[in-house]
Amino acid sequence: MSRPAVATIDLEAIKQNYLLAKRLSNNARAVAIIKANAYGHGAVVVAHKLEESVDAFGVACIEEAVELRNAGITKPILLLEGFFTPDELPYIAKNNIWCAIHNGQQIDQIATMNLSDEITFWLKMDSGMHRLGIAPEDYSELYRKLNALPCCAEIVCMSHFSSSDEIDNPKTNTQMATFDASTHEIKAQHSIANSAAILAHANARRDWQRPGIMLYGASPFDHEQENANALQTVMRLTSKIIAIHDLNKGDPVGYGETWVCDKPTRVGTVAMGYADGYPRHAKNGTPVMIDGVKSRLIGRVSMDMITVDLSDVPDAHIGSDVEFWGENISINEIARCADTIPYTLYTGITSRVHKHYINEK
Repeated sequence: MSRPAVATIDLEAIKQNYLLAKRLSNNARAVAIIKANAYGHGAVVVAHKLEESVDAFGVACIEEAVELRNAGITKPILLLEGFFTPDELPYIAKNNIWCAIHNGQQIDQIATMNLSDEITFWLKMDSGMHRLGIAPEDYSELYRKLNALPCCAEIVCMSHFSSSDEIDNPKTNTQMATFDASTHEIKAQHSIANSAAILAHANARRDWQRPGIMLYGASPFDHEQENANALQTVMRLTSKIIAIHDLNKGDPVGYGETWVCDKPTRVGTVAMGYADGYPRHAKNGTPVMIDGVKSRLIGRVSMDMITVDLSDVPDAHIGSDVEFWGENISINEIARCADTIPYTLYTGITSRVHKHYINEK
């Protein structure tokens, strides 16, 4: 016996979403971004499913790369934040790990190391996001400096968009223009397209794409978009009703009495809460599916339980299935109801939610 909160993850859907990113880019190469435990989906399991199909994997830090190498993953792994201390570099060099470089100090540190193996570096430009990256006016000089190091096998020029999910925002074109102007004399491969750019900005699709959120079936946009509509759903978050109460008009439900029955109401209690990763700030009326019938959340989300309206689900019973997001309810819709984004919902799923994988082979 176990608590019925389950995240069912379709690994074939992740693979198909990766292949969609490739098709949109005329089959140019793509780094499958599986940082943050594959956005909460399980990095090792996802990597094993994708390894035969992918060109490379992307993670945030060396700890995530080590986990993959220890699990037998052999494809190149890109460290998107680069190295944090120089003592990481020997492991990086010996284990076919690619490394982002985002400041001149890192290049100076590499120069002090006597590395017996070469490294592929991804030199990151700050084209306008102002988070990580080398200033455009310094980029060519630091490219030459990095390229002159004996341990440098190859350099990929990269940058990152701040607003590519806002399709009409001119900032994306401005960043592309900055990047192109600062790299036009450099003979190297380029990578600037994240999920939103792959889906909606054809001129951002270069030698290497970096699909992230789109792998997991969520749209990076807050509106309909043709290519995003082709994404396959990956995760279905479900649980079951564990109690039912028939309440009278005027009866409150849950902490803080944020919802009060406006008529006699049948209320179901479900084993799911913010300690499972469901957003505490989901509003009254947030949709749920109960035995295939659309209903709504009522009352405040608590640590372990959620209450739902059974008024339109007369056959609901203890043990009835409840879907919180998946095939029937988009995770983007839940994110809007909780004033957040799908990224936080996926990465917030906790360890007490059982992961059930389908289509592993």
